[in-house]
Amino acid sequence: MASGGGVDEVSNKQVILKDYVSGFPKESDMYLNASGTIKLKVPEGSNAVLVKNLYLSCDPYMRGRMKQPIPGNETYIEPFKPGSPIVGFGVAKVLDSGHPDFKKGDLIWGMTGWEEYSLITATQTLFKIHHTDVPLSYYTGLLGMPGMTAYAGFYEICSPKKGEHVFISAASGAVGQLVGQLAKLLGCYVVGSAGSKEKVDLLKNKFGFNEAFNYKEEPDLHAALKRYFPEGIDIYFENVGGKMLDAVLLNMRAHGRIAVCGMISQYNLEHPEGVHNLMTVVWKRVRIEGFVCDEYCHLFPKFLELVLPYIKEGKITYVEDVAEGLESAPAALVGLFTGRNVGKQVVVVARE
Repeated sequence: MASGGGVDEVSNKQVILKDYVSGFPKESDMYLNASGTIKLKVPEGSNAVLVKNLYLSCDPYMRGRMKQPIPGNETYIEPFKPGSPIVGFGVAKVLDSGHPDFKKGDLIWGMTGWEEYSLITATQTLFKIHHTDVPLSYYTGLLGMPGMTAYAGFYEICSPKKGEHVFISAASGAVGQLVGQLAKLLGCYVVGSAGSKEKVDLLKNKFGFNEAFNYKEEPDLHAALKRYFPEGIDIYFENVGGKMLDAVLLNMRAHGRIAVCGMISQYNLEHPEGVHNLMTVVWKRVRIEGFVCDEYCHLFPKFLELVLPYIKEGKITYVEDVAEGLESAPAALVGLFTGRNVGKQVVVVARE
């Protein structure tokens, strides 16, 4: 640790994106820079926050940020910069602050760098953590962006009613596992799809889904959905896209709702697959709506009010897949796209 002008300067390991990625991301698209340093002080006059990162979140939407931007085809979130650290949601501890809302010692969650320490200037993305009687890592998942996504998508987009038939794809992931449990607590019939026997068992035995199936073992997805939903689907929480969406469209009930949260089957394709059964949207009067979590941040207090008691009563449970150390982050992120993770993928940078 060096000291420059009375300010401690420490080494700061970082995960750097090498270059824009096409096709499936590889670990080699990122590298660990061990030679970086950072001053543990917010620059004079800045309203930034300096944090020590504790937990980092690996999320499928990050794949879109690795692509070279195409003019006129910008997405809702800006791409990563090659040669700079990856950025994503995380949990951190405030070491120094020039911002009136944050003080030294506060725990926060929000957008931070994939590095040991970060100077965060976009403080509007940060939430102070007030409830520390649950695992802190939950703020990368269940109580963070994925949790808010599940809540907003299910309640705000799907307008669910007791007794409705709900299907969730990628159901054991960070978002799907909570959507399923919220639907069950409301009194819905819930079926999920996942990509392994272990995940299917989790859905049925840990998260309380009525049924679950391994889509890799179903040569005919339309027939599989017909088996689990003989009377059709009221609500589809879409995380996969492609062939799954096409099969779902044939099985929707009249006035069904589809909340489009993501389409992980399409993220690594140079030419996205088309959808063939869209005409069913007309004659079944189905509403399909995409959404992004950012537009629902104002509901965060309401979300906590609902979910925290359920967690404490054991009515909501959450499964995390924990990778240890910043150096494990590239493999953890890439693993999302082959379904290697079981549950919410978290990277532990430091526990305190």
